[in-house]
Amino acid sequence: MRLSSARLDEISLDLVEPFETSFGVQHARRFFVLRLETRDGLVGYGESVATEDPLYSSESNASVRDMLLRHFLPKILRSPAITPEAFRKEVAHFRGNEMAKSAVETALVDLAAQARGVSVARYLGSDRSRIEVGVSVGIQPSISALVARVGRYLADGYHRVKLKVRPGWDRAPVRAVRRRFPELEIWVDANQAYPPEAVDRIRDWAEANRVSQVEQPFAERAIWAHALLARGAPFRVCLDESIVDETSLEDALAARAITCLNVKTGRVGGLLTGRALARRAARAQIPAWVGGMLESGIGRAHNVALAARGEMTLPADLSASDRYYREDLVDPPFVLGPGSTLEVPRRPGIGVEVLEKVVRRHRISSRTYRPG
Repeated sequence: MRLSSARLDEISLDLVEPFETSFGVQHARRFFVLRLETRDGLVGYGESVATEDPLYSSESNASVRDMLLRHFLPKILRSPAITPEAFRKEVAHFRGNEMAKSAVETALVDLAAQARGVSVARYLGSDRSRIEVGVSVGIQPSISALVARVGRYLADGYHRVKLKVRPGWDRAPVRAVRRRFPELEIWVDANQAYPPEAVDRIRDWAEANRVSQVEQPFAERAIWAHALLARGAPFRVCLDESIVDETSLEDALAARAITCLNVKTGRVGGLLTGRALARRAARAQIPAWVGGMLESGIGRAHNVALAARGEMTLPADLSASDRYYREDLVDPPFVLGPGSTLEVPRRPGIGVEVLEKVVRRHRISSRTYRPG
């Protein structure tokens, strides 16, 4: 593939409702969409999952913009024949910046799949027509509001919920949800909010309330604390922020600090690394699943394609479009179907149409770059 242009749009979309985690509260999402066009007229899209401030990871919108404009876009626009695999090799010497790399790689995967006349799912070797999903529930203003919110999601058809927790918002809210919904599968996610000495405290309330999975309670480099929590735990200990590449996964496996893997496309630098991590987890008999970062329909389409691989054995955090935004960037939207599932797009590329009119309505800035 040879590119004729690259367009970088900065987008702002209002969330249906505020989403609160241990990092803070989001009312809207401001992010970048990358549009690549080939000389043959194919158009591919990628999305950056970075946020305005470096809270979830060390990356931010500012760092992503810098890496794209100074390094990655000039590189792919100069290339006489760029592929997703070649791009990964060419930028491997740049440390980190996985979210910026992912924005480019996913757009290239979209193009490569279209060039072959297949969907992104088929390009990745995925064979499912539908994927099972759950819903992530942010920290609520009160416990009663949390229980009511969970009830509404269950009424919508979701079978599994993940509750965001932090010190001071854990035992009581989880207990309230368990009492109201005694048979519900409950996961919890702390986004690194707890100190390492909280191992026994977390184990106590998680076990008492029959939590199935505890995700990333400690800092990303606190592998030993996660290993202590995982030792003999009746629940899965899932790592998210700690796993950024194959080396970090190997370290976590060696330390026995992981019994479940969350694969986020943006966090690990793209779909190709995400697929490799899922394969390695399967060889280690570690269940894996695809996590979300409040993506628009563009990023969700890529994620759904990855989640359709056979190694992804647990429900993904990829809820329906109306869970996130009143107006999404793609058509058709992702709709929750029977059995708490989403359909995997089958058309070439990401399999959904990016609505340029909607993109223009919500973009803050736009700039197009061409070779030379």
